[in-house]
Amino acid sequence: MSRETRTTGSLVWHLAMRWRTEVDRAVAHLGLTHAQYSLLASLHVMAARGTEPTQRELAGYATLQPIYVSKLVRSLESLGLVTRRPDGRDSRALRLTLTGAGAATASEARAVVAALDRQLTAPLGGPQSRDTVQLAAALATLLDAAGLIPPDPACEGSDS
Repeated sequence: MSRETRTTGSLVWHLAMRWRTEVDRAVAHLGLTHAQYSLLASLHVMAARGTEPTQRELAGYATLQPIYVSKLVRSLESLGLVTRRPDGRDSRALRLTLTGAGAATASEARAVVAALDRQLTAPLGGPQSRDTVQLAAALATLLDAAGLIPPDPACEGSDS
């Protein structure tokens, strides 16, 4: 199939698959998967803002399904990167905090993924180039139209 005949959906799917594979490779030495990284990075940003979110709040922030977040949090907890504790106001909710190891791993992983982002967006001029900013805006528009809200841009690389 020629470049000109590929559908937008096909191009987005192929790019998303490549991006996910590259992030998986980049964070593997830290014992993380792309999905675990995304959640850990989101929690890292929320913690830096002074928030100790519930699993549901983290799911909303990371734009992931709560049941998936629950599974990921359990895996991060088993790695010693996250702790869960009951919420004092809602017996059904659990509050999440990063352990010291979790904060260190999140910092390192975010730096690794930021470097990867620079590498992968280099053909467009890098993360801050006009072309990359326009691409990100167009993708955000499509996600918004689909009823999905992209993660906070301050969480650099959290959804990479």
